[in-house]
Amino acid sequence: MQWRNGIAVVAAAFLLAGCGSATGSDPGPAAVPGPVSAADLAKVTLKVGDQKGGVKALLTAANLLEGTPYRIEWSTFTSGPPLLEAASAGAIDIGRVGNTPPIFAAAAKAKIAVVSVARSNVERETILVPPDSPLIDVASLKGKTVGVAKGSSAHGQLLNTLHNNGLSTKDIKVSFLQPAEAYAAFTQHTIDAWAIWDPYTAQAQIEAKARVLADGRGASNGLAFETASTTALADPGKNAAIRDLVVRVVKAQKWADTHRPEWAAAWARETGLKLEVARKAVDAGRDQPIALDDSVVRSEQQLADAFTDEKTLPGKVDFAAFADRRFASDLDQARSNG
Repeated sequence: MQWRNGIAVVAAAFLLAGCGSATGSDPGPAAVPGPVSAADLAKVTLKVGDQKGGVKALLTAANLLEGTPYRIEWSTFTSGPPLLEAASAGAIDIGRVGNTPPIFAAAAKAKIAVVSVARSNVERETILVPPDSPLIDVASLKGKTVGVAKGSSAHGQLLNTLHNNGLSTKDIKVSFLQPAEAYAAFTQHTIDAWAIWDPYTAQAQIEAKARVLADGRGASNGLAFETASTTALADPGKNAAIRDLVVRVVKAQKWADTHRPEWAAAWARETGLKLEVARKAVDAGRDQPIALDDSVVRSEQQLADAFTDEKTLPGKVDFAAFADRRFASDLDQARSNG
């Protein structure tokens, strides 16, 4: 299935989890450039990172890609960490990722900032086991092999779930796998459990009869961010294009929530998912736009601190330094008006 094997476009000069330091001065918010003319905006090519069935599919389904006053160049990634590597390196200007990739990027002093946020149903962020697994609770994961994408939202959910049950990642064997690899390992029983998000949760439940050992309640904040390159944010034309794009994404998210059958059908066509998988994931509740406020920053800081305490990150991350609220008024209006 094409969706399982998304094309990774990585132009980064460093690996987020292995290079950089969480110490030293933070980059701070990028300067906000002035407005540009319609003629100048028309010359802009906005490079947008995406995951299969992501922002492009959503905007297309909601008919919100029509009339963009700039050109969009799309690149597809397998997950959030390589997308942010590309953003920091300047290979893309903006892309959507889950709650954990920006933390790893911040720890590496990546040249990125989160500019918009949405929240999804944390019950669909899960730790799955095969239907015949003898594992009955989180405590029974001790000594077992758990697949997860490093630096992904599932990585954060796994960390917190273990902590909530008196365990740490040192009590299990972590196998870092991208979703397509993990799905194969899960169905072939070469891993004991899989920490993952929708629509993979829905796919595994329907196709592999997977059982939910634990979900994200109390372990995940369910956040996902539009995350931009600070270089792009400092460029007048690209800043204007990013402003327009994130407003369109908010409108599309609100459309999808009130047009679930239509969005599920479009998502299935775009990704190659079975329609029943797409329907299950959509009906469970997809991204809803919220304000990038202090509560969001605090929630991300708590997650960052958990990774630091686990010594997965080399030092403390100041997440607030990577939150850029320049589009707040535009996004507030879009959330209100849809």
